[in-house]
Amino acid sequence: MLVIADVIIAGGGPNGLMLACELSLAGIRPIVLERLLEPSEEPKANGLLGQVVRMVDRRGLYKRLSDSSGPPQPNSAYFMFAAMGLDLSLLQDSPLYSLPVPQRRIVQVLEERATELGVEIRRGHQVVGVSQDDDAVTVDVAGTDGDYRLQARYVVGADGAHSATRKLSGIGFPGVSYDRRTNRTAHATVPAHWVDPATGALNVPGYGTILPFLPHRTEHGGFSYAPFPGHPPLISTTEWDQPETGEPMSLDELRASIRRILDADLPLGPPAGEGPHVLRRLTGGNTRVAERFRDRRVFLVGDAAHVYTAGGGPGLNLGLQDAINLGWKLAAQIRDSASPGLLDSYETERRQAAGRMVMNAQAQSALTAPGSDVTALRELFTELLGHRDTIQHLADLTAGTDVRYDMGVPDPHPAVGRFAPDLELHTPTGTVRLAELTRSARPLLLDLTEDASAARALADRRDQISIITAQPQPTAPAATALLLRPDCYVAWASDSPRPDPAELEALRAATQRWFGSPNHPQQARKLQNNVKPLEPTTD
Repeated sequence: MLVIADVIIAGGGPNGLMLACELSLAGIRPIVLERLLEPSEEPKANGLLGQVVRMVDRRGLYKRLSDSSGPPQPNSAYFMFAAMGLDLSLLQDSPLYSLPVPQRRIVQVLEERATELGVEIRRGHQVVGVSQDDDAVTVDVAGTDGDYRLQARYVVGADGAHSATRKLSGIGFPGVSYDRRTNRTAHATVPAHWVDPATGALNVPGYGTILPFLPHRTEHGGFSYAPFPGHPPLISTTEWDQPETGEPMSLDELRASIRRILDADLPLGPPAGEGPHVLRRLTGGNTRVAERFRDRRVFLVGDAAHVYTAGGGPGLNLGLQDAINLGWKLAAQIRDSASPGLLDSYETERRQAAGRMVMNAQAQSALTAPGSDVTALRELFTELLGHRDTIQHLADLTAGTDVRYDMGVPDPHPAVGRFAPDLELHTPTGTVRLAELTRSARPLLLDLTEDASAARALADRRDQISIITAQPQPTAPAATALLLRPDCYVAWASDSPRPDPAELEALRAATQRWFGSPNHPQQARKLQNNVKPLEPTTD
């Protein structure tokens, strides 16, 4: 049986579900195929890190994920790069946000949201064949009731590092494999009197103080202690050139590893409470980037497109933003409203972001390796970490805020190509945050000029673009007008109280470049309910 769909998403993890939500907000209803019958209970990532924390806030998901009524707050005290401290208090504005939440909870929240938006999620259905022509992609599926075939205009592989979609599409996955490292991780209990109740630090007799959540490196390996709320502490070690073993992982093995790394004993007990609990050994690792993120009508997001040695929160930061970058562009193409080259910009932009994160991971891996030469390099690096500019650079790299897209204009405004800053705006109904204006995933013009000239310049685009006139809070940046893409990157900006005709013409050109021609009939049907008068949207 042949079923027609606009988009098929292979993979119902965080990246696939986020893409499904983004497409749905743009009026496209995808089908999600997930091979697992139930969400995995296997502990994986322990939260979100970096710019994506602000992005989920801008889609109205932060409260659900954090159980907090307030907006996300940056880490403005202390962080780590390659197990070396970053004193974030030296920064005027820290870009490092973190959201400690298990991956299974992230999946649960995104699946709930996708279901609210009308997404069809088929669990127990796995892609086993992919073929395409100029008009469509045909997918062979092994389902719970037997094999069948689907056809769609586009297919997106969000099916992980071993992506069947990538392999079936003939897309290579070059990179580097590492076989020297052994990582051991387990939930375990530690002596309660060894934990400082004020700081949460672990005081190991014979070694010293180890701060929570921050990797610690010695000449013999790495150690970390992560007491996540509501769970037993997560203890991890990293060693190099360990002998192979066929024995199952055990707490005794982890204890021995800690002894070799710290030259001290850490008594570990079995984890308390209900599981699932981690007890695993991983040998080796991969840093790989797909040869291409797009093969005609097939796209890759997340681990299907790139994997690197530093997983967890940074990996989700990268993958979820892949999904958010692709969603609005794919929807515009399906609505036949995309400007030429819009879909190609997905790979251009996200390959740039992946390259930065891969460089980050490889640099940290080199700086945490054993050896006196690495120790000397770390001593030099520690001296550099006394400079605020160095800390800012590494914090931006870790958060992903260092990425600046090419918006196709010479000598752009400093804000153009960057993720939009957090703003608070004065409106007739009160103060509103930018995050409350972006939940519909529509293009957004913020006009803070004296004469509302930017808003008038796009008056014929109100069926496509949310146009807001307001006054900024005193702490807002100098920009007087910002044009935001649905992924919250700035496509045009001005700092003029009254933009001149040339600036307004540049605004119209940027609108055309990223959002196509005005008054397209299909687009008008799909994009409705311009947000005006200004009121925060709700889930």
